[in-house]
Amino acid sequence: MKLFFGQIFPEIIIDSDEQQHITKVLRMREGEEIFLTDGKGNLAKGTLVFEGKKVSLNVSEIKENLPDFSPKLHIAIAPTKNIDRIEFFLEKAVEMGISEVSFILTEQTERKNISIEKLRKQAIGASKQSLRSHFPKINDLQKFSEFIKNLNPENTFVAHCNENLERISLNALQESQLDKIEAYTFLIGPEGDFSDKEIQLLAEKGVKAVSLGNQRLRTETAGIFVASWNYDKMF
Repeated sequence: MKLFFGQIFPEIIIDSDEQQHITKVLRMREGEEIFLTDGKGNLAKGTLVFEGKKVSLNVSEIKENLPDFSPKLHIAIAPTKNIDRIEFFLEKAVEMGISEVSFILTEQTERKNISIEKLRKQAIGASKQSLRSHFPKINDLQKFSEFIKNLNPENTFVAHCNENLERISLNALQESQLDKIEAYTFLIGPEGDFSDKEIQLLAEKGVKAVSLGNQRLRTETAGIFVASWNYDKMF
């Protein structure tokens, strides 16, 4: 399946960047079959039509409201000092079906700025690579204090490395605790971890703390670990 991104409703439009990719990079020919998704669960099948520099789709089939992954996973993660690491996390987490990503500024976050549009484009690329018809939501960078205002403690967990504070092993979470949860959020801290104050604020809100094992994981590794743990629960 050759999957591309674009608009399906109210009319079929192949994204302009995708059109250039089709003609200048892939050098595809008129009549070749492709699939087009809007990233909202809709999928169109058809053949390419070239009109000068414009590329359109001669549609043969449209599938609406395709099923999304369940359970849905939202990871809130502090951007790493080396942006390549957070980009690697994003790519792999998207491939494993993550539904939403938020980037948060904590007390010990070293990187204060990120190119959110670049990250969104990477998420689209990873979604196409893994043949997703539902693309994840990539939220703007925001302060930790703002992010936690609207948390639902029933479906939110924080992974931190402070061994002196109570934590539940991720693998020890009882299935009964998660059976009724269709979507949950995990917070992953920066290279220096969450501060004790931040962990306390989350505890006061009723957010459960979890341990990801005996090894100390890098920020991006912790994010990928949680994404893979959730990926296993989808099947």
